[in-house]
Amino acid sequence: MDYDYQEAMKLINQLCFPLYAAARHVTGLYTPVLKPLGLTYTQYIVFLVLWEKDGLTVGEIGERLLLDNGTLSPLLKKMEQAGYVRRERSREDERVVVITLTEAGRALQEKAKDIPAKVAGCIDLPPEKAQTLYGLLYELLENQKKTEGAGT
Repeated sequence: MDYDYQEAMKLINQLCFPLYAAARHVTGLYTPVLKPLGLTYTQYIVFLVLWEKDGLTVGEIGERLLLDNGTLSPLLKKMEQAGYVRRERSREDERVVVITLTEAGRALQEKAKDIPAKVAGCIDLPPEKAQTLYGLLYELLENQKKTEGAGT
């Protein structure tokens, strides 16, 4: 059987498209619940990481969120200007910047506590299918990390 590039080039046959479209849809569900807090989705996921463990380096946050320093640095500057975090150079290595929550950043967690439930209520998937999707997506991410780590 010969490779049919015309069939392969159809949008319906691309795994990337439903992933992209679903990701845009799901992150868009956050906009109305984050807007009253003055947060973007990316700021929100930075908070999720810091609420879980405060005092992380920019590199550690980037690793957890799969974001590079060029994306994170301006975002963290804005969060600092808003009074939510402090950016401080490490005493051990001044090239390393440590991010810590301020009182306002910690207090924001209480205001944001209902966001996961509100968004989950907008995703029209039975819980068992949502759990399967979650598992598959993390498997995909882990496999990608292994592939990148292998130098391919």
